[in-house]
Amino acid sequence: MCGIIGQVSLQAPIQQRQFNAMRDTLQHRGPDGFGSWFSENRLVALGHRRLSFLDLSDKGKQPMTNETGSVWLTFNGEIYNYIPLRAELETAGHHFSSKTDSEVLLHAYEEWGTGMLGRLKGMFAFGIWDEHRKRLLIARDRFGIKPLYYGFLNNQFYFASELKAILKGLAKRPAPSMEAVADFLVYRYVPSPKTIWKGLKKLPPAHYLDISFASGSPDLFPQCYWQLPDPRLRPTPREAVLQVHELLSESVGQHLQSDVPVGSFLSGGYDSSALVAYAHKQGKALDTFSIGFEGWEKSEHQYAHQVADHLNLPLHTRLAGREQLALLDQLAYFYDEPLGDISTIPTFMVSQMASQHRKAVLSGEGADELFAGYTWQKPIAGLSTLSRLKYYLPEQISGSSITSYYATAMAMGRFDLEVLKDTIHPRLHDQLPAFPDWFYKKHTRQYPQLLKTVQKLDIQTFMGELVLTKIDRASMAHGLEVRVPFLDHELAEYLFSLHPKVYYRASQTKFLLYENIKNTLPAEILKRPKQGFVGPDSYYMDIAFYANCLRDGQLIKSDVISPAGLERLLRDKDHWRLWKLVVLEKWWQRWMT
Repeated sequence: MCGIIGQVSLQAPIQQRQFNAMRDTLQHRGPDGFGSWFSENRLVALGHRRLSFLDLSDKGKQPMTNETGSVWLTFNGEIYNYIPLRAELETAGHHFSSKTDSEVLLHAYEEWGTGMLGRLKGMFAFGIWDEHRKRLLIARDRFGIKPLYYGFLNNQFYFASELKAILKGLAKRPAPSMEAVADFLVYRYVPSPKTIWKGLKKLPPAHYLDISFASGSPDLFPQCYWQLPDPRLRPTPREAVLQVHELLSESVGQHLQSDVPVGSFLSGGYDSSALVAYAHKQGKALDTFSIGFEGWEKSEHQYAHQVADHLNLPLHTRLAGREQLALLDQLAYFYDEPLGDISTIPTFMVSQMASQHRKAVLSGEGADELFAGYTWQKPIAGLSTLSRLKYYLPEQISGSSITSYYATAMAMGRFDLEVLKDTIHPRLHDQLPAFPDWFYKKHTRQYPQLLKTVQKLDIQTFMGELVLTKIDRASMAHGLEVRVPFLDHELAEYLFSLHPKVYYRASQTKFLLYENIKNTLPAEILKRPKQGFVGPDSYYMDIAFYANCLRDGQLIKSDVISPAGLERLLRDKDHWRLWKLVVLEKWWQRWMT
């Protein structure tokens, strides 16, 4: 995994020292090496920080070019089907000088242009500069596993893996977006294409920009190259179980490809346990890593021990205590934007621990979304129409759409417009969104089965914007690559194309996955109720901690939040909303002072 950056100037030549300083803000993403390429007129620059896995020689260094020096690449990610793609390209007459997946992208671009994107299997964000055509192609993988930001400011186009790299190159930092601040309080993240900074954007998952610089200012209209399929298949349960087994086996095998050893996160839940079990069947006894919480009877490390002992796997554990709340200051730097998920600290800790033993690990993101394992999916799983949903769950539905149900389920301290106005300083009320749940509404597609509607929302909002951002920043802060085999797009397409009656059972969580692991894992693990990667509630309920962080904080001093609104939240011991405000406070302290 790596850090990438690029710049195209419409005016003065790019300053090499400044560009390399921007590149090196991403050193944590790529501690193994670095490189920069500048066009002959120095109006184009690409930069790269390398975390090496395939072809560890200098032939794998980036930025990388084709044989003629006319096409240049900076790439972050892994292409798991690069071997068959390379064979196809060699048959078409292309010649390779390295054994990397990166070089496959260069020749794939030459052969297929933007059509290459539909052929790639993996996680990626990259930039390709075509010197002859004066065009830049930047693209992001289907689910948003790898990040990509961009902006056109002062006649300069920038793109990078993280916002901090772009900020480093600006003479003046952009103003923060108060709309994005409100969005963060609503969603726990800033949804794409927005960022926390005015003028800078996220490239959404499954999108690309093909930008011409041949005639002045570029047109920046992201194009979508992939969508989830419609549910159309109704195989027998047995057929579906066997097909999932084949697809998951292949995916795990591909995700284990590396010239260095790969490990795995292990929580003792279905998802991570299934991955280490599938790897074990393929002859890989992976080193595993787990975080627990002191004095908590539900601490995940004890379940991870059961799985590791059963499969005879090495397990590394660490326990978290209240003192780890101090990590919020570091997270404000590495995340670039406020991100209010309550598992950011344990995710950061387990990544740090794993990085001391391995350069890459498997992780179970995507399984709950695709196999329907979330608790909020269950109430609507047997319902087919919104009217039935409003009949069974009237207290969670207002208005005429499923959006309010989903917003309530996801909120962890909901900020609707009334609460936003009570919390945000009155001077900023004119910048609040008229409809705070706009992002959920944007991604709501009404399928005949409401479960499918919610699963699509999970994939494109919660997972794509929060879960994958969390895991990318926490791992890359320590130079650790996280690989997510459940997000193989062929497996995901198959699962999403199934009718819910094939894969959903009220009596059995993640039925199709369970059927494939029920004879492999301990009975205690198979009977575990669903539990997120969190700590005990008391860990997040220290009102004195919130008061100490916020009462004399920068958000109050900068008239971002209302003192009276804050006091109401403290009085009501509204810890989930206060948690989001503390995350925002830590961000403000790091980036605005």
